[in-house]
Amino acid sequence: MDLYLDTLLNLPNVTVEICSQVEDCIYLQLKFLNSGISCPACSNYTDGLRQARPILIRDLPAFGKRVYLKIPHRQFYCSKCQRYRMERLEFVDWKQHHTYRYQEYIYQKIKAFIVQQIVQEEQLSFEEVKSIFDHLSKEKKKGTVN
Repeated sequence: MDLYLDTLLNLPNVTVEICSQVEDCIYLQLKFLNSGISCPACSNYTDGLRQARPILIRDLPAFGKRVYLKIPHRQFYCSKCQRYRMERLEFVDWKQHHTYRYQEYIYQKIKAFIVQQIVQEEQLSFEEVKSIFDHLSKEKKKGTVN
């Protein structure tokens, strides 16, 4: 456990167990601070761990390097529901294999890139492009422009 890395990472209920670097990538192996979950169906607390498969999740870059989180994707057995439940994390999109903050980072980069490209190609100022976009957005919401 590295309190400095935990603080920098700023993710709930996890701690950094191992930090390693391979070429231009940083790998952070995480460990959960909780031993169980509340069942999403019945809210029963269970610590009946059935399996934990490590999964690599892309996170925000740091120090000019790509960052991957190695997270155990845990499955628990709920004795009340008598079903197996996968643990859900508030900071990970399991289907995309990215943190939500990384997805937002990419989204913002795409938006900024497109605006900058328009500024360069059309030789307009950023404010002009923004004004055009804001004006048309308002008009489209009103339904006065196609």
